[in-house]
Amino acid sequence: MTHPLMHLMRHPARWVLAFSAALLMTACDQQAIGELEEGVSTEEDVRERFGQPEAVWDGPDGAQVYEYNRQPAGYQNYQITIGPDGKMAALRQVLTERNFALILPGMPMEEVRKLLGKPMKITTYDLKKETHHDWRYRDGPNESDSKVFTVIFNPDMRVLSTLSVRDPDLDRGR
Repeated sequence: MTHPLMHLMRHPARWVLAFSAALLMTACDQQAIGELEEGVSTEEDVRERFGQPEAVWDGPDGAQVYEYNRQPAGYQNYQITIGPDGKMAALRQVLTERNFALILPGMPMEEVRKLLGKPMKITTYDLKKETHHDWRYRDGPNESDSKVFTVIFNPDMRVLSTLSVRDPDLDRGR
């Protein structure tokens, strides 16, 4: 199975563009995050800075959770909670070891998606009767801290297991 970003390695100019886009997105995200304040910023403020969410989930007590993905090029997935009063109640980067620990055997795929956001890659292994969802994240501040968290699902799309490994792209000269 070829990694979806392998074509970038064969075309260095495309890789430079993709890497530059990821850096720009990270810088824009940091600026947008700095301009938002929990309990003060409105839904309109959030949409102005982050745009249209990838998905909107029902949250607790009438809140809505907006999903903003930065996969496959980025290392973050953001969830921004808008309270029933229309104000931003929380802004979280959800690709963390703490959230990964919440993924338990038997959990349905929809719950995993709500916890982690859209994965960077989904791979189906028909012979093994498994589907793997991968998220790229960093467990430190450097590029060399890049890892991939994988959730393995059974045919009923319930969690079988999870694992976290060093990002294979680091060893391919990404």
